[in-house]
Amino acid sequence: MVSLFFSRKRNIPKGDTGRNQGVILVLFALSILFFVLAKSFPSREAGKVKGEMIRASEIMAEAENIIRECRAEKGLIIDEDTDLNQTGLIGLEFSPITTSIGSLEAKRTTTNPNFAALIVFLLKEAKIESGDTIAVGASSSFPALVVAVLAAAKAMNLRSMVINSLGASQWGANNPDFHWLDMQNCLLSAGMFDAKPIGLSLGGARDEGKDMNPEGRSLLINEIKESGIFFLDEPDLKKNVKARMRLYEEKAGESKIKAFINIGGSWPNMGEDPEILRLSPGLVKIKHFPPAERRGVLFAMAALKIPVIHLLYIKGLVDRYGLLWDPIPLPQSGKGKIYQLVGKKQTSSLLLAAAYLLLVTIVMVFHNKLPKR
Repeated sequence: MVSLFFSRKRNIPKGDTGRNQGVILVLFALSILFFVLAKSFPSREAGKVKGEMIRASEIMAEAENIIRECRAEKGLIIDEDTDLNQTGLIGLEFSPITTSIGSLEAKRTTTNPNFAALIVFLLKEAKIESGDTIAVGASSSFPALVVAVLAAAKAMNLRSMVINSLGASQWGANNPDFHWLDMQNCLLSAGMFDAKPIGLSLGGARDEGKDMNPEGRSLLINEIKESGIFFLDEPDLKKNVKARMRLYEEKAGESKIKAFINIGGSWPNMGEDPEILRLSPGLVKIKHFPPAERRGVLFAMAALKIPVIHLLYIKGLVDRYGLLWDPIPLPQSGKGKIYQLVGKKQTSSLLLAAAYLLLVTIVMVFHNKLPKR
């Protein structure tokens, strides 16, 4: 484009030379001014996003207080040696409803209320706006992340449709006396959130909970049936994914699903193709899709051009977005590097535009100084 600009024959009347130089000087001055302003002042949109992030973190902190108090009312003592910040969201090392191994440090890390701020940040990156509908596929292995997503949705005025699996890995919501349905009921009773899951499953191996203790599996089946929430019980991956996609579509009604959030490593959400292991945490860009019989809901949503937020590899997630790993005590709402990303992102876009304008001006100046032919 620049070469074409230079290759064109110049045919500028002599009387226009001064006027052209004046225009160039004005453009040059404006580009410098734009550059300085872009670097000095955050955009109004950045301030709004940061406000929603802080609000989400405050909602999550309040929700954690409700869960902690609810747990105490049930007479369940919090283990001070494992739940170091006394959140009530850390489960047991082993239990009848445990599905797999898990990292205690990762589970504690996700109880940071500023994770809700991160979810807002990621949803904004996905261009989600107030009033939009999002779908969520959640394992109970990370109950704090479920709370974080619900808090972010409330702060942004979003409609969230959640399908939960109740089995959980070590240190997740794997206490038979206080699993995810118990936590959720505490939050609903307190008026913290107003929407129940649209579907429940056992989770674990092939979404049938066969890696759980038979006693724990029976407990959760009874809990699901008593809840009256739709029970997803399908060991065939392709059929399971199809059932979930149909449920999301039915519950969305006339609304379009604007984003999908995957929480944890649930088999129907992840699928069983190695391609899933190549995805980075956060807002993912998917270029390669597994065959239909091996893909989970995450890939099915992405195939429909629906933005996907992948919340699994917690260490990579906190390193990428500036949250603390296994913090003691928990950071205050609104505090941390995550909030600095908003201004940087907005400013970088403005600086790019300013730099482009400056480059164009320099090219024009240089071009006008070339000898006339």
